[in-house]
Amino acid sequence: MLMPSIFGERLFDDWMDGFPFRDNLPEVRMNQLMKTDIREHENGYELDIDMPGFKKEDLKAELKDGYLTIEGHTSHNDDEKDKNGKYIRRERFTGSCKRTFYVGEEVTEEDIKAKFVDGILKLSIPKKQPQPKVEQKKYIAIEG
Repeated sequence: MLMPSIFGERLFDDWMDGFPFRDNLPEVRMNQLMKTDIREHENGYELDIDMPGFKKEDLKAELKDGYLTIEGHTSHNDDEKDKNGKYIRRERFTGSCKRTFYVGEEVTEEDIKAKFVDGILKLSIPKKQPQPKVEQKKYIAIEG
């Protein structure tokens, strides 16, 4: 039986955030990744995608069949040693995320401009109207 929640959708997430050992982890919560703002202009669209904790080298953008796919993959490793070389702490984080947007089959890779500044991937995508397909006549060669 479904019951209305008085705690909201993130009861245990909110509860776990209060633990002191969570404060020092390098990981970013998944609901904070790839938040996207899309602005429409007369000639195109501007996307601002939040990518906290990523570097430019961690990102990849691909255009295929009218779909723009943005991927990010990162690894983080904090190793600290004392004077004798014994580990005091070892933490690792590896994460990836992916998001796809339909931009139209008329848009090419050369049309899209991308810039990564301060953890935000900024994309500029022009509007392109579908061109009517011109019917091409194909003839069959007649021998003889």
